[in-house]
Amino acid sequence: MTTMVGQPVSRVDGAAKVAGGAHYTADVSLPGLVHAVLVDSTIASGRIRAIDTAAAERAPGVLAVVTHLNVPKLVYPADAPKGGASTLRRVAVRAFEGPQIFFAGQHIAVVVADTLERATHAASLVVVSTDQNQPVAVLTSHLDRAYRPERINGNRETDTSAGDIERGLRDAHVQIDEIYVTPIEHHNSIELSSCIALWEGVGDAKSLTVYDSTQGVCDQRATLATTLGLPQERVRVVCAYLGGGFGGKLSVRPHTALAALAADRVGRPVKLVVKREQMFTSIGYRAANVQRMRLGARRDGQLTAIAHDAVLGTATHEEWVEQSAAISRMLYACPNRRTTHRAVRLNLDTPTIMRAPGEAPGSFASEQAMDELAHKLAIDPIALRLRNYAEADPETGAPWSSNSLRQCYQVGADRFGWSQRSATPRARREGHELVGFGVASAARAVNLLPATVRVRLLANGRAEIATAAHDIGTGTYTILAQIASDVLGLAPDRIDVVLGDTLLPPSPAAGGSTTAPSVGSATQMAAEAAKRALVALAIADGHSPLFGTNSDDVELVDRKLVVRTAPERAEAVDSLLRRNGYGPDRPLAVEGSYLPPPRKAWSMYSFGVQFCEARVDADLGLVRVERLLGVFGVGRVLNAKTARSQLVGGMIQGLGMALLEGTVVDPRLGRFVNASMADYLVPVNADIRSIDAICVDEVDPRVNAIGAKGLGEIPIIGTAAAVANAVFNATGIRVRELPITAEKLIGGLQG
Repeated sequence: MTTMVGQPVSRVDGAAKVAGGAHYTADVSLPGLVHAVLVDSTIASGRIRAIDTAAAERAPGVLAVVTHLNVPKLVYPADAPKGGASTLRRVAVRAFEGPQIFFAGQHIAVVVADTLERATHAASLVVVSTDQNQPVAVLTSHLDRAYRPERINGNRETDTSAGDIERGLRDAHVQIDEIYVTPIEHHNSIELSSCIALWEGVGDAKSLTVYDSTQGVCDQRATLATTLGLPQERVRVVCAYLGGGFGGKLSVRPHTALAALAADRVGRPVKLVVKREQMFTSIGYRAANVQRMRLGARRDGQLTAIAHDAVLGTATHEEWVEQSAAISRMLYACPNRRTTHRAVRLNLDTPTIMRAPGEAPGSFASEQAMDELAHKLAIDPIALRLRNYAEADPETGAPWSSNSLRQCYQVGADRFGWSQRSATPRARREGHELVGFGVASAARAVNLLPATVRVRLLANGRAEIATAAHDIGTGTYTILAQIASDVLGLAPDRIDVVLGDTLLPPSPAAGGSTTAPSVGSATQMAAEAAKRALVALAIADGHSPLFGTNSDDVELVDRKLVVRTAPERAEAVDSLLRRNGYGPDRPLAVEGSYLPPPRKAWSMYSFGVQFCEARVDADLGLVRVERLLGVFGVGRVLNAKTARSQLVGGMIQGLGMALLEGTVVDPRLGRFVNASMADYLVPVNADIRSIDAICVDEVDPRVNAIGAKGLGEIPIIGTAAAVANAVFNATGIRVRELPITAEKLIGGLQG
């Protein structure tokens, strides 16, 4: 029998999305639905002196104007540790706490009306008087304010040290000491953040249902319950489909709590859709980074020291710090290592997780520094990396559960034609274009979290897989159907997958590349439990041909239970279920729960290598990426088609990071200058020439039962560095500040 796992199965939800049957949050329609529009602060620092809502309240169709002056106090979950993952669930309470203004775009009023147009008009009538302070808004202008945060994202240590970094630098024959800068970057998913809040019941029976564009309905429920003072069982959160998130929809943002408050005030369902320009100030962003990389090495390329010091922006009212230097703790073998993180409080919204938090900006610094070291030593960049390959995790000393990095270098170099690279920058020219090759390594920790899945077997030859997990465009609906298909002997199109509702068994949020390894494992466990239940039912049924058979001798093939040693003894699953009282209203239902094992024995990472061919116009400085190749070791690939889609998509996002993306802050006003899709540039079709992503065969039985590591974030890691290294190889100009633009090259090209 052909196994479905690993096959390039087309998305089982594809037809619904193409035909309009997939309803996203803003598509939900409820009786009596009204609309809310946010009023935001135009200043970045100061206090509200007065809010005049009279004109807005008199406007046609207006039902309420909600401000900090007329709402109950929200509960602050103070037990969340600073910098830890749970910090993400704190931000909802920062809505309407009082008159203090922390950043431009802070929500200060919500106007509710019977139509969106009327709510929008009334919002323009709200008059806010403020006392304004000069904001602190640009990281690079305020590095002297840097302080040491308690923890960094993932509840990691802020600083780490091994060996003697100063001695390692002194013992080096060659040193690199450079500063690398990455700007603020925004998520810009296609679907705007939106929510619909509905209250039902009265008194102690009052409950809240929220339809929300979120990456984690269970986390959303927990936060909203705490924030609004409700038991969790009286909060339901629903999100069946998500139009992209990239981390920006992982945490509860203020607008969701405000929609719930507004719905409570007017006694009707309230829809709130964040405007595109508000997506820059309402859902977080990747903070700006200033990173100092110091490397020391002997003449043969062996590293003697790695020092990675990162300074990042955070908010004045909350602390969330990305783990940008963490990648330097584990990627290369080196006896002397140090990483530090410092933060600067800015009058901006709280930064948050963005695809591959930490590793994406961190690898831009670390992998460029490795390229600079290779150039200085006159060693091939891949040879330098192989010379410093880590046989075990340098940070913990634990052996790798699997590590295919060497294979990724070899396969990628052969496929890309790396041998054609000239070691001399600016040596290759074709017409008016300078041509260069670049490479960078990638690594991302495997994240495993508890998950529960319910399998229901129906007496019509179908099965249902249900869990509160999400498909954020990654193909979760499809891979869960494939996993269940192999166990249950059903084609994927006969398996219905139901996701994104807190009424379903709990599963983790779709972030950190956790869904495939965690929820996929739970799906396999639940499907195996369902299979065991079927076999037990058959061998205990005196009317079944399998009655009295040893359970180990029964297999499930093509919707039939069959005795392996006597194939003539077989029974259709549908017949067995119907005879035992199971039908449309009484399916056979079982659950399976996955609990991650202790990880101290093994270090679990996905690895990869990015290759880039860049062409630079010698007269204009314009950069065109001609080829991108990513080679990855990510454990077992569950679906070849959706996996490639994820890998290519991440590499394209990395290309945007390298050449286009960056949010500009006006230092006088603390406001984002390019808060629109017209001015914040992202890659489009014309920017992408040849792009390829492949996975090497990797078997990792230690990571989980299905052998999957997750691959949503690894493809963006190292892409920007590979592009920057290719640009240097093409031009001889080292660009250490993103994005790489013509303005940063033209002077050096003409000089």
